[in-house]
Amino acid sequence: MLWSQTIACQSRVRTFLDRLASYPPSSLLLEGGTIEERRNLSLFWAARLHCQQEHAPCGQCRLCVQIIEDTYRDLIFLDGALGTISIETIRDIRTVLSDPPVGHGYRVMVVAEAQALTPAAANALLKSLEEPRPGNIFVLLAPTREILLPTLVSRSFVLTLSWPRIEESDPQLQDWMHKLGEFIQTGRGNLLDCTSKKGAVDTDLAGRILREVQRSLVQAGYGVPVSNLAQILSRRLDVVSMRQTCVIIENALESLRLGAQPAVTLEWVAMRTWGLMHK
Repeated sequence: MLWSQTIACQSRVRTFLDRLASYPPSSLLLEGGTIEERRNLSLFWAARLHCQQEHAPCGQCRLCVQIIEDTYRDLIFLDGALGTISIETIRDIRTVLSDPPVGHGYRVMVVAEAQALTPAAANALLKSLEEPRPGNIFVLLAPTREILLPTLVSRSFVLTLSWPRIEESDPQLQDWMHKLGEFIQTGRGNLLDCTSKKGAVDTDLAGRILREVQRSLVQAGYGVPVSNLAQILSRRLDVVSMRQTCVIIENALESLRLGAQPAVTLEWVAMRTWGLMHK
Protein backbone atom coordinates (compact mmCIF):
# COMPACT_ATOMS: atom_id res chain seq x y z
CA MET A 1 0.00 0.00 0.00
CA LEU A 2 1.37 3.41 -1.01
CA TRP A 3 1.14 5.01 2.44
CA SER A 4 1.92 1.98 4.65
CA GLN A 5 5.46 3.00 5.60
CA THR A 6 4.48 6.63 6.08
CA ILE A 7 1.62 5.94 8.48
CA ALA A 8 3.87 3.53 10.40
CA CYS A 9 6.38 6.36 10.90
CA GLN A 10 3.71 9.00 11.47
CA SER A 11 1.29 7.02 13.64
CA ARG A 12 0.42 10.06 15.80
CA VAL A 13 -0.74 12.04 12.76
CA ARG A 14 -2.62 9.03 11.41
CA THR A 15 -4.51 8.82 14.73
CA PHE A 16 -5.57 12.46 14.41
CA LEU A 17 -6.69 11.93 10.82
CA ASP A 18 -8.83 8.97 11.85
CA ARG A 19 -10.48 11.11 14.53
CA LEU A 20 -11.06 13.99 12.12
CA ALA A 21 -12.63 11.80 9.44
CA SER A 22 -16.10 11.94 11.02
CA TYR A 23 -16.15 15.75 10.89
CA PRO A 24 -13.34 16.75 8.50
CA PRO A 25 -12.12 20.36 8.62
CA SER A 26 -12.65 22.32 5.43
CA SER A 27 -8.89 22.97 5.25
CA LEU A 28 -6.08 20.79 6.61
CA LEU A 29 -2.41 21.81 6.66
CA LEU A 30 0.22 19.08 6.91
CA GLU A 31 3.67 20.46 7.76
CA GLY A 32 6.98 18.86 8.66
CA GLY A 33 8.24 15.42 7.72
CA THR A 34 9.47 14.84 4.19
CA ILE A 35 7.88 15.70 0.84
CA GLU A 36 7.03 12.04 0.28
CA GLU A 37 5.46 11.66 3.73
CA ARG A 38 3.32 14.76 3.30
CA ARG A 39 2.10 13.58 -0.10
CA ASN A 40 1.38 10.06 1.09
CA LEU A 41 -0.60 11.35 4.06
CA SER A 42 -2.62 13.69 1.84
CA LEU A 43 -3.61 10.72 -0.34
CA PHE A 44 -4.27 8.64 2.79
CA TRP A 45 -6.60 11.43 3.98
CA ALA A 46 -8.42 11.57 0.63
CA ALA A 47 -8.84 7.80 0.64
CA ARG A 48 -9.89 7.84 4.30
CA LEU A 49 -12.76 10.15 3.37
CA HIS A 50 -13.92 8.03 0.42
CA CYS A 51 -13.11 4.38 1.03
CA GLN A 52 -16.23 2.39 1.94
CA GLN A 53 -14.43 -0.65 3.34
CA GLU A 54 -14.62 -1.60 7.01
CA HIS A 55 -10.99 -0.70 7.68
CA ALA A 56 -10.68 2.47 5.62
CA PRO A 57 -8.66 3.23 3.69
CA CYS A 58 -8.00 -0.27 2.43
CA GLY A 59 -5.68 0.85 -0.39
CA GLN A 60 -7.06 -1.86 -2.68
CA CYS A 61 -10.65 -1.01 -3.58
CA ARG A 62 -11.54 0.85 -6.77
CA LEU A 63 -11.77 4.24 -5.04
CA CYS A 64 -8.44 3.85 -3.24
CA VAL A 65 -6.66 2.73 -6.41
CA GLN A 66 -8.04 5.71 -8.34
CA ILE A 67 -6.88 8.08 -5.62
CA ILE A 68 -3.41 6.52 -5.57
CA GLU A 69 -3.18 6.77 -9.36
CA ASP A 70 -4.57 10.34 -9.36
CA THR A 71 -7.49 9.37 -11.60
CA TYR A 72 -10.28 9.92 -9.08
CA ARG A 73 -12.70 12.56 -10.35
CA ASP A 74 -13.14 14.21 -6.96
CA LEU A 75 -9.40 14.57 -6.30
CA ILE A 76 -7.51 17.65 -7.50
CA PHE A 77 -3.75 17.47 -6.95
CA LEU A 78 -1.61 20.57 -7.58
CA ASP A 79 2.11 19.89 -7.31
CA GLY A 80 4.10 22.98 -6.37
CA ALA A 81 7.32 20.96 -6.62
CA LEU A 82 6.92 21.12 -10.40
CA GLY A 83 6.95 24.92 -10.47
CA THR A 84 5.11 28.06 -9.45
CA ILE A 85 1.35 27.80 -9.00
CA SER A 86 -0.19 30.79 -10.75
CA ILE A 87 -3.39 32.71 -10.12
CA GLU A 88 -4.70 31.50 -13.48
CA THR A 89 -4.46 27.90 -12.26
CA ILE A 90 -6.34 28.71 -9.06
CA ARG A 91 -9.00 30.63 -10.97
CA ASP A 92 -9.59 27.66 -13.28
CA ILE A 93 -9.91 25.32 -10.31
CA ARG A 94 -12.24 27.68 -8.45
CA THR A 95 -14.63 27.29 -11.39
CA VAL A 96 -14.66 23.55 -10.75
CA LEU A 97 -15.03 24.06 -7.00
CA SER A 98 -18.19 26.07 -7.55
CA ASP A 99 -19.95 22.88 -8.72
CA PRO A 100 -20.93 20.01 -6.39
CA PRO A 101 -18.59 17.00 -6.19
CA VAL A 102 -19.09 14.43 -8.93
CA GLY A 103 -19.63 11.60 -6.45
CA HIS A 104 -21.60 11.42 -3.22
CA GLY A 105 -18.68 12.27 -0.93
CA TYR A 106 -16.16 15.10 -0.79
CA ARG A 107 -14.06 16.74 -3.43
CA VAL A 108 -10.47 16.90 -2.08
CA MET A 109 -8.07 19.54 -3.38
CA VAL A 110 -4.43 18.95 -2.44
CA VAL A 111 -1.90 21.76 -2.87
CA ALA A 112 1.48 20.07 -2.49
CA GLU A 113 4.41 22.35 -1.63
CA ALA A 114 1.93 25.20 -1.20
CA GLN A 115 4.81 27.66 -0.81
CA ALA A 116 4.90 27.59 -4.64
CA LEU A 117 1.68 29.62 -4.73
CA THR A 118 2.31 33.12 -6.01
CA PRO A 119 1.00 35.86 -3.66
CA ALA A 120 -1.93 36.46 -6.02
CA ALA A 121 -2.67 32.71 -6.24
CA ALA A 122 -2.50 32.37 -2.45
CA ASN A 123 -5.00 35.18 -2.01
CA ALA A 124 -7.29 33.65 -4.64
CA LEU A 125 -7.14 30.31 -2.83
CA LEU A 126 -7.83 32.10 0.46
CA LYS A 127 -11.19 33.26 -0.90
CA SER A 128 -12.19 29.63 -1.42
CA LEU A 129 -11.07 28.75 2.12
CA GLU A 130 -12.96 31.67 3.61
CA GLU A 131 -16.19 30.79 1.79
CA PRO A 132 -15.95 27.03 1.21
CA ARG A 133 -18.64 25.49 -0.96
CA PRO A 134 -20.29 22.39 0.54
CA GLY A 135 -18.40 19.20 -0.24
CA ASN A 136 -14.98 20.78 -0.85
CA ILE A 137 -12.04 19.79 1.36
CA PHE A 138 -8.64 21.48 1.04
CA VAL A 139 -5.25 20.01 1.98
CA LEU A 140 -2.16 22.20 2.05
CA LEU A 141 1.30 20.63 2.24
CA ALA A 142 4.42 22.57 3.23
CA PRO A 143 7.72 22.02 5.06
CA THR A 144 6.67 24.56 7.69
CA ARG A 145 3.70 26.89 8.15
CA GLU A 146 5.98 29.93 8.42
CA ILE A 147 6.55 30.05 4.66
CA LEU A 148 2.85 30.24 3.82
CA LEU A 149 0.49 33.20 3.75
CA PRO A 150 -0.48 33.57 7.45
CA THR A 151 -4.18 33.84 6.62
CA LEU A 152 -4.05 30.46 4.82
CA VAL A 153 -2.61 28.95 7.98
CA SER A 154 -5.21 30.62 10.21
CA ARG A 155 -8.02 29.07 8.12
CA SER A 156 -6.54 25.56 8.39
CA PHE A 157 -6.38 22.77 10.94
CA VAL A 158 -2.63 22.19 11.31
CA LEU A 159 -0.99 18.81 11.90
CA THR A 160 2.78 18.60 12.26
CA LEU A 161 4.57 15.48 11.07
CA SER A 162 7.57 14.16 12.94
CA TRP A 163 10.83 15.40 11.50
CA PRO A 164 13.70 13.08 10.58
CA ARG A 165 16.32 13.34 13.30
CA ILE A 166 20.08 13.35 13.11
CA GLU A 167 21.28 9.91 14.01
CA GLU A 168 24.17 9.64 16.43
CA SER A 169 25.73 7.35 13.85
CA ASP A 170 25.93 10.23 11.36
CA PRO A 171 28.94 12.21 12.58
CA GLN A 172 29.40 13.81 9.14
CA LEU A 173 26.05 15.59 9.34
CA GLN A 174 26.61 16.53 12.97
CA ASP A 175 29.97 18.05 12.05
CA TRP A 176 28.46 20.17 9.27
CA MET A 177 25.68 21.39 11.58
CA HIS A 178 28.32 22.43 14.12
CA LYS A 179 30.24 24.34 11.43
CA LEU A 180 27.06 26.06 10.24
CA GLY A 181 26.05 27.02 13.78
CA GLU A 182 29.48 28.47 14.47
CA PHE A 183 29.47 30.51 11.27
CA ILE A 184 26.02 32.07 11.62
CA GLN A 185 26.91 33.15 15.15
CA THR A 186 30.36 34.59 14.53
CA GLY A 187 30.90 34.85 10.78
CA ARG A 188 34.03 32.79 11.33
CA GLY A 189 35.00 29.15 11.59
CA ASN A 190 35.98 26.67 8.89
CA LEU A 191 32.62 26.31 7.14
CA LEU A 192 33.75 28.23 4.05
CA ASP A 193 37.08 26.40 4.05
CA CYS A 194 35.17 23.12 3.85
CA THR A 195 32.73 24.23 1.15
CA SER A 196 35.64 25.47 -0.96
CA LYS A 197 37.16 21.98 -1.09
CA LYS A 198 36.25 20.15 -4.27
CA GLY A 199 33.80 17.32 -3.60
CA ALA A 200 33.46 18.11 0.10
CA VAL A 201 29.66 18.29 -0.13
CA ASP A 202 27.31 16.75 -2.67
CA THR A 203 23.62 17.38 -3.35
CA ASP A 204 22.45 14.63 -1.01
CA LEU A 205 24.49 15.92 1.94
CA ALA A 206 23.52 19.54 1.27
CA GLY A 207 19.85 18.51 1.23
CA ARG A 208 20.21 16.68 4.54
CA ILE A 209 21.87 19.74 6.08
CA LEU A 210 19.11 22.06 4.87
CA ARG A 211 16.34 19.75 6.06
CA GLU A 212 17.97 19.62 9.48
CA VAL A 213 17.99 23.44 9.51
CA GLN A 214 14.25 23.31 8.73
CA ARG A 215 13.70 20.96 11.66
CA SER A 216 15.65 23.29 13.95
CA LEU A 217 13.57 26.25 12.77
CA VAL A 218 10.37 24.39 13.64
CA GLN A 219 11.75 23.60 17.11
CA ALA A 220 12.73 27.23 17.62
CA GLY A 221 9.34 28.45 16.40
CA TYR A 222 7.50 26.17 18.81
CA GLY A 223 9.69 27.28 21.71
CA VAL A 224 11.14 23.80 22.27
CA PRO A 225 14.69 24.15 20.88
CA VAL A 226 16.20 20.69 21.25
CA SER A 227 19.06 20.78 18.76
CA ASN A 228 22.04 23.07 19.25
CA LEU A 229 21.15 25.00 16.10
CA ALA A 230 17.54 25.46 17.29
CA GLN A 231 18.85 26.98 20.52
CA ILE A 232 21.02 29.41 18.55
CA LEU A 233 18.14 30.40 16.28
CA SER A 234 15.66 30.86 19.12
CA ARG A 235 18.05 33.21 20.94
CA ARG A 236 18.96 35.36 17.96
CA LEU A 237 15.99 35.48 15.58
CA ASP A 238 12.63 37.16 16.05
CA VAL A 239 9.43 35.85 14.44
CA VAL A 240 9.88 37.85 11.23
CA SER A 241 13.53 36.82 10.81
CA MET A 242 12.63 33.20 11.49
CA ARG A 243 10.02 33.31 8.73
CA GLN A 244 12.58 34.89 6.40
CA THR A 245 15.04 32.11 7.23
CA CYS A 246 12.38 29.50 6.39
CA VAL A 247 12.01 31.08 2.95
CA ILE A 248 15.79 31.10 2.48
CA ILE A 249 15.99 27.37 3.23
CA GLU A 250 13.07 26.54 0.94
CA ASN A 251 14.66 28.55 -1.89
CA ALA A 252 17.95 26.74 -1.31
CA LEU A 253 16.25 23.32 -1.48
CA GLU A 254 14.53 24.35 -4.69
CA SER A 255 17.90 25.47 -6.09
CA LEU A 256 19.36 22.05 -5.30
CA ARG A 257 16.45 20.37 -7.07
CA LEU A 258 17.19 22.52 -10.12
CA GLY A 259 20.87 21.51 -10.15
CA ALA A 260 22.62 24.33 -8.26
CA GLN A 261 26.09 23.64 -6.88
CA PRO A 262 25.68 22.27 -3.33
CA ALA A 263 28.67 24.14 -1.88
CA VAL A 264 27.59 27.47 -3.32
CA THR A 265 24.05 26.89 -2.07
CA LEU A 266 25.22 26.20 1.48
CA GLU A 267 27.47 29.27 1.44
CA TRP A 268 24.52 31.40 0.31
CA VAL A 269 22.35 30.04 3.13
CA ALA A 270 25.08 30.63 5.71
CA MET A 271 25.67 34.21 4.55
CA ARG A 272 21.99 35.11 4.41
CA THR A 273 21.28 33.58 7.83
CA TRP A 274 24.29 35.31 9.36
CA GLY A 275 22.98 38.57 7.92
CA LEU A 276 19.56 38.08 9.53
CA MET A 277 21.11 37.29 12.89
CA HIS A 278 23.29 40.39 12.86
CA LYS A 279 21.07 42.95 11.13
